[in-house]
Amino acid sequence: MPQLTFETLKEQVGAGTVDTVLVCLVDMQGRLMGKRFHAYHFIESAWQETHCCNYLLATDLEMATPDGYASTSWQTGYGDYVMKPDLTTLRPIPWLDGTVMVLCDVLDHHTHEDVPHSPRAVLKRQIARLAERGLTAKMATELEFFLFEGSFDAIRKSGYRDLQPISGYNEDYHILQTTKEESVMRPLRNHLFAAGVPVENTKGEAETGQEELNIRYAEAMACADHHTIAKHATKEIAWQQGHSATFLPKWHRDRVGSAAHVHQSLWRGEDSAFYQAGAELGMSDLMRSYCAGLIKYAGESTYFLAPYINSYKRFAPGTFAPTKSIWSVDNRTAGFRLCGAGTKAVRMECRIGGSDLNPYLALAAQLAAGIKGLEDGLALEPPTTGDIYQSVDAPEIPNTLRAAAEALRGSAMLREAMGDNVVDHYVRAATWEQEEFDKVVTDYEIARGFERA
Repeated sequence: MPQLTFETLKEQVGAGTVDTVLVCLVDMQGRLMGKRFHAYHFIESAWQETHCCNYLLATDLEMATPDGYASTSWQTGYGDYVMKPDLTTLRPIPWLDGTVMVLCDVLDHHTHEDVPHSPRAVLKRQIARLAERGLTAKMATELEFFLFEGSFDAIRKSGYRDLQPISGYNEDYHILQTTKEESVMRPLRNHLFAAGVPVENTKGEAETGQEELNIRYAEAMACADHHTIAKHATKEIAWQQGHSATFLPKWHRDRVGSAAHVHQSLWRGEDSAFYQAGAELGMSDLMRSYCAGLIKYAGESTYFLAPYINSYKRFAPGTFAPTKSIWSVDNRTAGFRLCGAGTKAVRMECRIGGSDLNPYLALAAQLAAGIKGLEDGLALEPPTTGDIYQSVDAPEIPNTLRAAAEALRGSAMLREAMGDNVVDHYVRAATWEQEEFDKVVTDYEIARGFERA
């Protein structure tokens, strides 16, 4: 059911309580892009469709227009896509006066078919593959981020130097320190809940100024929608309070990074397909094959969990960020952690993803790997115990964007699951990020070598 029906929206617009509709698509980076419609125009006609330039799914974080994309280019003239509002996503946005939001599917202007590399379409395809097996995925993402004292504008004007987190010490589970941050975190919880995002809690995380927002599990598409809206709300609400929030995975070399762990399980109707009473750890054979797929194809999927240069600075021993593609039971040093062992809540948590991931792409890649495990009836190796950072036999997670891009390029599994055009599109996104970084002379290089080289 939608959080807000179209009929109720019409009533609210007529009563003057709603005057603005945010009509949004999700771009490659997981950001909301779109238009602000006067509500009367939206309910009269724009609810059916609107249009946008197709470069929105072929840009980088700076909104540059890189070459090398097959879908769009200067040669083809940068035409239009159709933004088709999904009215089941219509919801109030309580932190903005008189405003509601709707998310859109992105369609080809000529065929009105899904643009295959649009993030929602990539996830839709994997959900459909599960449905063919009579399965649905229930998933949850944890959002970790840092709050800072200054506003976005003040920090940008400073050149992003001398950044001051909102707190002065590690605030993991710390009630006193997080009380001081309630000017941001309380409206974030309450506004998201009122917008239909099923927030469970917030807490201090394991670093100075670091927060975690936990949202109740949902079916895969709703999970990704919730994640995207929550991330957007975090930035806007922090800005409203004169602060800033970053989802950069590693903002300082001496501070731990921010993750976006993905919890996942498969269901048949109201019954968990992962749980089997009396089985070891409560894991069904289906769960074992699915999880074996997650682990086998973790390297090929890493780009969708860690899409930028900075993403890979987070992977370091002793930081709760994994370095090995292996599973363990309730062990936070593993790339995959079994949670709820022996109960109907048994599930697998992927700990590889950083806070900068695009949830639609990350969830799609997880599902694709798990489905391949089901198709091939893969056997799950026994869990590893102890400090997995020290495990010499476990396969390494790709530790650079360059390595992850090459693993993605060569992935027969993801090419079969997502299509060659989709994989090639995101390989180009990865290689462009690498090319841009390779041009940069960093402060580190200058300070280290200016005199001594």
